[in-house]
Amino acid sequence: MLSKNYMPLKSFDELRTHIMKKYILILLLLCSISKLNAQPAKSIIPGADRTEAYLSYLKGKNIGMVINQTSVIGKKLTPSIDSLQKLGINIKRIFGPEHGFRGNNSDGAKVDDTVDPKTGIPAISLYGKHNKPTPEELKGLDLVIFDIQDVGARYYTYFATLHHVMEACAENNIEVMILDRPNPNGYFVDGPVLDTAFHSGVGMHPVPIAHGMTTAEYAQMINGEGWLKNHVQCRLKIIKLENYTHDKLYTLPVHPSPNLSTQQSVMLYPSICLFEGTTLSLGRGTTFPFEVIGSPLLKDQYKFSFTPVSIPGVSDNPPQKGNLCYGVDLRNYDIVKKGKIDLRILLDIYKAFPDKEHFFTSYFTKLAGTDQLRKQIETGKSEDEIRASWEPALSRYKLMRKKYLLYK
Repeated sequence: MLSKNYMPLKSFDELRTHIMKKYILILLLLCSISKLNAQPAKSIIPGADRTEAYLSYLKGKNIGMVINQTSVIGKKLTPSIDSLQKLGINIKRIFGPEHGFRGNNSDGAKVDDTVDPKTGIPAISLYGKHNKPTPEELKGLDLVIFDIQDVGARYYTYFATLHHVMEACAENNIEVMILDRPNPNGYFVDGPVLDTAFHSGVGMHPVPIAHGMTTAEYAQMINGEGWLKNHVQCRLKIIKLENYTHDKLYTLPVHPSPNLSTQQSVMLYPSICLFEGTTLSLGRGTTFPFEVIGSPLLKDQYKFSFTPVSIPGVSDNPPQKGNLCYGVDLRNYDIVKKGKIDLRILLDIYKAFPDKEHFFTSYFTKLAGTDQLRKQIETGKSEDEIRASWEPALSRYKLMRKKYLLYK
């Protein structure tokens, strides 16, 4: 017997429509169930936040800390030195990198030794009279904590500090604990590999511009490749990240240095820091450093303009100070989509620059880590030709890098 609610379908089209409606309803139901069961993406937990993994190890030891303003713990971003002191850890000495322990010194400015007024702990500058801790400064320490946020570019100086600290501690038989932090530019590896003939403070190791490693991974590579003086080995204690993979993008909770003051500037940094080796302005002395590029000589080529001024403690004497500069605004540029060093920015601006003889400075070769890149640009090599010249060194580096990775 037919149901009283039965309505006969008049045609094949009606039957097909009826079935499709049922199918769509089932799909919607399944999607709703899937959303209910889906787990939210787990947030990345820096090594410093995992106090349960290292507090007991620090108890009863005399500790030194290599830290700056990025060395924070928890959602409240409490300075790690304050947190650890409250938890009863005996911190005897602070070591500060470029920009100082509090991160309020201009780029390249020498930093003096001092005493931290809040904790009363001596703060030794590793960007002043010397860049490597002395035996006297390490005397009495059982362990040195390295906890500084890097941005994933070879010319950023914090890994030079890491090298010097590891070397000094190895020579004085002191263990180094790495509280690992994510690499915001760890999703790609690219650029010319440093020619060791051009070794400098902004290029210490034979790695590409974007090295694609976290602090702990890089520290293992320094040890494993024998880069420390006399091939000494530093004892490492690594506190790993949780929920991190190299393809995960990470927004920095604290500015890593005075002129990298936005997430966009951090992401642009590997591609545009090379302009520090030119006569152009990168926006130092503005409210958007490392997000714009310009020069007074580009007035006829670009409409966007800005004027660098002195900003004490951030950019005391910026390039092109007081000059109206014309150029490109990269504040909304999707650099992540490129997934590589964006050479087009450099090549296009060089091509547009009317006074090519005065485009580069001698610093460009140090930043590039090779004398070839400048020559290639000046002789009109294409982007593809320049990239091809990075091989096979870049592929060899990627193979070497795999040995030291702690995360996928």
